Amino acid sequence: MGTRRKGRELALQALYQVDLLGEQAGQGVDAFWEVCEGPADAKSFGEELVRGVLSERARIDELIAGSSDNWRLGRLSHVDRNILRVATYELLCRRDVPASVAIDEAIEIAKRFGSDDSATFVNGVLDHVAETVGAKAPQRHA
Repeated sequence: MGTRRKGRELALQALYQVDLLGEQAGQGVDAFWEVCEGPADAKSFGEELVRGVLSERARIDELIAGSSDNWRLGRLSHVDRNILRVATYELLCRRDVPASVAIDEAIEIAKRFGSDDSATFVNGVLDHVAETVGAKAPQRHA
């Protein structure tokens, strides 16, 4: 597994913890980084993703909600919601990560941590998010 994939997985785990802890999440996230296992580069990348998601969460959640037909954000599983948040942050703010890479990584992480339907759901939502934020050219239908 590559360093960035591991960092994304750690970010998912940290954000999952934030969802569960709510208001007390600040200290919990700091403690998470102290005890989680992984290479220093992966932890650093994961921390960067978490800080970015948390600072842009309102905008990210709005994009996800607008791209997930018939699914309110609160109805999504914690895993799917936070996979989408990490990838949406990358699509929105990390222009050094190609849209295809952000989406493919999210799909692979969804296969590993999500339900049987997670990968397909994540792919559909992120395709729409990518088009919305201009990270991916809209597809032309014949």
